[in-house]
Amino acid sequence: MFDGNLRTAVDRILDPIGAFLCRLRVTADALTVTGILIAVAGAIVIGQGHMFVGFVCLILTGIPDALDGAVAKAAGTSSVRGAFFDSVSDRVTDSLLFCGIAWHFASTEPGRIMMLPVAVMAIALLVSYQRAKAESLGYDAKGGIMERAERFIVLALGLLIDQILIPVLWVMLVLTAFTACQRFLKVWKQASKEMNLSAGDQK
Repeated sequence: MFDGNLRTAVDRILDPIGAFLCRLRVTADALTVTGILIAVAGAIVIGQGHMFVGFVCLILTGIPDALDGAVAKAAGTSSVRGAFFDSVSDRVTDSLLFCGIAWHFASTEPGRIMMLPVAVMAIALLVSYQRAKAESLGYDAKGGIMERAERFIVLALGLLIDQILIPVLWVMLVLTAFTACQRFLKVWKQASKEMNLSAGDQK
């Protein structure tokens, strides 16, 4: 949702910063790796129950994640390889943070509530997979009420106010599952339309 509606405005802010970092010889790959390392630290501190520090790590993880594309654009090094690395690093980062929460719940919460962040992570990966698979088939699966940017913001709120972390995760689970349904239906309609057109051409 934010990605589609605010991308142009965000790029206007990030592109000059990316150009500045490029002049400092900071590479896009270095920023991507930095984001992963911060996510590792975030998972560890969240797992140990330091939610505010985890919140800070989450914010710091988002900075290189937001800037690596702008640096690649400024340096003229945008490539399929870079896009692949960035996409994989996003999935790694997300998984690390949710695993950190599950680790924390396993130590502090009764029952099977530790599976809640695991469930959110699984549905989030499904949402990402839907877009990747759809694009490989020539379809558009962008959009939805709870994309990565929205999950980032909502998770940050849950870490900042850790008393509401569990309700926040339930909201994320429901809205992310709804997003998966939205993307499935979007691609299904595109594929059905194409199939109907092909059937019409054969008549």
